[in-house]
Amino acid sequence: MAADQDHGLIAALLLSRSVTLLSLGEEIATNLGQRTKLVKLACTLVVLVLAGAAVSSVGSIGFIGLMIPHVARVLVGVDYRWIIPSSAVLGSLLIVLADIGARMVHPPYEAPVGALTAIVGVPFFLILTRKDRREL
Repeated sequence: MAADQDHGLIAALLLSRSVTLLSLGEEIATNLGQRTKLVKLACTLVVLVLAGAAVSSVGSIGFIGLMIPHVARVLVGVDYRWIIPSSAVLGSLLIVLADIGARMVHPPYEAPVGALTAIVGVPFFLILTRKDRREL
């Protein structure tokens, strides 16, 4: 399964420039010569491979993959060449911190790491949803 993750990460990094162009708007990306439908299809396939590899490797810690790219975008800007690697580092850091927290909740037992990430993730998405609603 590690080979799938490696290939998926390399493909994501190769697509990062195209995704950055696509984030400017589909019309602008098309005018710059990008084949937007092909990029969207390739991105969908890469996301499916990476999500499947991640879930099969570590289980369903869903909020990490949903939260961290938003945090990374705030920290490094909108360029996906920086968002993807910083998301990997920040995601692993959050998992380590959640694991440490899970071990400290009720020693000598360990609480589920997914429960701790959900405790952080649910308020994060409520705040994010309210913020997005105000901008509309």
